Amino acid sequence: MEPEEEEPEEMEPELMEEEFDANGNVIPRKDKVDIGKPTNFALPPKAVAKEDRTTTPYMTKYERARVLGARALQISMNAPVLVDLEGETDSLNIAMKELNNKMIPLVVRRYLPDNTYEDWEVSEMILP
Repeated sequence: MEPEEEEPEEMEPELMEEEFDANGNVIPRKDKVDIGKPTNFALPPKAVAKEDRTTTPYMTKYERARVLGARALQISMNAPVLVDLEGETDSLNIAMKELNNKMIPLVVRRYLPDNTYEDWEVSEMILP
């Protein structure tokens, strides 16, 4: 005895009918959120003053990796080197030397949950 195959019920797709106003303009739906456009509740983050910063001055290993990668890319694209090369040609090693001497001209931006951010210069951070 073979089991009977049931045909799946065809569900009607929900039609998103557009509503029009008296002039024939489309009235936007309230239940539809466009991901590409900022909504009115997505406010831009606000900066925290240097003296009011609350995060630790220690650079995390993730920030270190990001800073070294960004600076190595800049050096590989012929950005001016800020330390003595001493025959070094590898851009990552040059970036590490600049970081150890705190000569990298970059700023680490830390976003906080309260919709603010703190900017830390690499030169003022404590390295891992």
